[in-house]
Amino acid sequence: MSTDRPHSVSVAGVIVDDQDRALLIKRRDNGHWEPPGGVLEREETIPEALQREVLEETGIKIALPATLTGVYKNMKGLIVSLVFRCQAADGTPTTGDETRALRWATREEVTELADEAYAIRVLDALDAASPPAIRAHDGVKLV
Repeated sequence: MSTDRPHSVSVAGVIVDDQDRALLIKRRDNGHWEPPGGVLEREETIPEALQREVLEETGIKIALPATLTGVYKNMKGLIVSLVFRCQAADGTPTTGDETRALRWATREEVTELADEAYAIRVLDALDAASPPAIRAHDGVKLV
């Protein structure tokens, strides 16, 4: 039996507006710009987790179903992330307990603001990658 710790699964939602910009959050815990998201709780489905995390971090309720645009593995953190392209259904972008700032970002701004491992998730979502992208990273850079 392996003594390695198991992977965790997270979701992230890339909300895209009518100007093809993505909503990024600046996290309170590490100051990084990323799409909103987080780890699934034990009893929730993937769509439930996606809606909960996006709402908690942005104040926006997203429309379901959302489109899966990528699967990403953090090789160091042992986190598998499912990233979805989303549309806002209701609400106004607002900061909260986990979010220091929010901003609508163009493709160019995404690559300037976010680490490569998170920027690629947003770019794949903006491109509506089909089939979904499958990538690995070390928490910062693609590997």
